[in-house]
Amino acid sequence: MTALVRLRLDIGYDGSDFAGWARQPEQRTVQGVIEDALGRLLRLDPPPVLTVAGRTDAGVHARGQVAHVVVPMAAYTTVNDTMPRRLARLLPPDVRVRRVAVAPDGFDARFSALSRRYAYRVGDDPMGVDPLRRHDVLWHPRPLDLGRMNAAAARLVGEHDFAAFCRRREGATSIRRLLRFEWAREEPAAGADSRGRGIVTATVEADAFCHSMVRALVGALLVVGDGRRDIDWPAEVLSAQVRDSAVNVAPAHGLSLEEIRYPGDEDLARRAQETRRVRTLPVP
Repeated sequence: MTALVRLRLDIGYDGSDFAGWARQPEQRTVQGVIEDALGRLLRLDPPPVLTVAGRTDAGVHARGQVAHVVVPMAAYTTVNDTMPRRLARLLPPDVRVRRVAVAPDGFDARFSALSRRYAYRVGDDPMGVDPLRRHDVLWHPRPLDLGRMNAAAARLVGEHDFAAFCRRREGATSIRRLLRFEWAREEPAAGADSRGRGIVTATVEADAFCHSMVRALVGALLVVGDGRRDIDWPAEVLSAQVRDSAVNVAPAHGLSLEEIRYPGDEDLARRAQETRRVRTLPVP
């Protein structure tokens, strides 16, 4: 039998010109581009298939994406010391595999993860977003009150059914544990117009996210921050457990996957087993 090895890949990409992570026919995707480069480098046909920690939608960026891939040991040993450098020559400039390493026993990029941390960046300067940041910062033309936004966000932290903020998938649960949801304002750059309000960043961390959850949460908080909704409104939407048409999903380009957190090597397999269980909330 052919000896196989599981590799962990740490990945970053500018999602602007990708149709999301997942490979799709006739579409340029992050998964497709990386798998094709791996196939060329390792001389594998068909190319190996990546398992990713968190699929991102079209236009979403990543600094801390993680994936794993299983390849023949013989193919890997021919390039193991130079794999990231060689991949850099094969990949387009909007995606990079920053690190490749043999994964520890029990590692699964998706199921072993403890949490995913995203950042969503919004510019509320009345003059608009710096042109150099237009691909990763959303312009919101109304001033944002971070006190109101953080008060509303705090009411959403914890384990809940986030059906009101998720695109429903048949047979999938929308119960998630939101670990962190907070807003902070970046300091304006030196020489910036003193009238400018600059960039506000939402940090959103959970054990997992359902489809469109982060962008829906951000959309709900923006209308609280600019005063169009009460501070209690997002929590009221959450408690209804029904997708609310009043919640606008924020555009993709302001969102970036920043970090995937994993347990110690000795707990990777146990964590993967726990994650595969279908979750339910306790009955009050």
